[in-house]
Amino acid sequence: MRKGLFIGINDYTHVSHLSGCCNDSMAMASVLKTDANGDPNFKNIVLTSAEDYLSREKLENQIRELFSGDCNVALLYFAGHGSFDADTDEGMLIPQDYKSAKDGIRLSDILNWASKATKIKNKVIILDCCQSGSAGELRALRSEGSVVGEGMTILTACKKEEPAMEGVQHGVFTGLLLQALHGGAANILGKITPGSLYSFVDNALDAWEQRPVFKTNVSQFISLREVSPLIPKEILRKLPEWFAEAESVYSLAPSFEPTEPEFNPEHGEVFAQLQKCNRHSLIEPVDAEHMYYAAIHATGCRLTALGAYYRELAIKGHF
Repeated sequence: MRKGLFIGINDYTHVSHLSGCCNDSMAMASVLKTDANGDPNFKNIVLTSAEDYLSREKLENQIRELFSGDCNVALLYFAGHGSFDADTDEGMLIPQDYKSAKDGIRLSDILNWASKATKIKNKVIILDCCQSGSAGELRALRSEGSVVGEGMTILTACKKEEPAMEGVQHGVFTGLLLQALHGGAANILGKITPGSLYSFVDNALDAWEQRPVFKTNVSQFISLREVSPLIPKEILRKLPEWFAEAESVYSLAPSFEPTEPEFNPEHGEVFAQLQKCNRHSLIEPVDAEHMYYAAIHATGCRLTALGAYYRELAIKGHF
């Protein structure tokens, strides 16, 4: 079972208003509700300032409820104001009734609640708010740890000292997350992990923009969402058949190319599958610029490093 809590706050009672946080939380909940094929993914609760008054008490109760019980994945997403209190060395999320630092929800408390949820195998915390990168840091002024516990992953919009920028429809960070979750961060098998999410966002932001932060303490990445594989699994399972060793060369000939007089339809079917692997960097032609010329000149093709990796996964029966 997977469950998610998505919080978006635009309207604050005592501090400045924001514009896109409700949209951010609803969009994130929507994309994570199902995989691309429609299969159920996360069972979600969405809280926005457009529908509820999100006081500190209400948010703390909901976050505690998220990190309780027994499930495979619990995911917390927050879009709203965040702050860092230098006096107490504390990062915090800002609820709707916030007046002063004592009213913030401490990130260390959230991490402690998540760490104590030992029956939840994976805890994922995604924060699109200013100064959120302090989550998971050791704190100088408090004795208890503010650490990334076992099975926990934290992904934040920016570093401790940075603001999280708003865009036109979504926050800059969340806008990139949505692109990634719709398939931009998928691997060959169509799986999107927290690590690939971070890589997608990190590569999209340059040195002059906010810097996302990624912290994790897991032995194995989970898939947060699945989209259609770039290459069908039945083709990937043929890699060990085509390449007996990772360094093997698969021999080609003009009979593989449909435009040649000696074309063999059976060879053509295999060639089409090899070309699909080539388009996604699993296979490369030998001594030729394109697969077409590798067939015409009867050189062949070989695995790339990425192709050798997926060949090994196929041998181990991972898909």
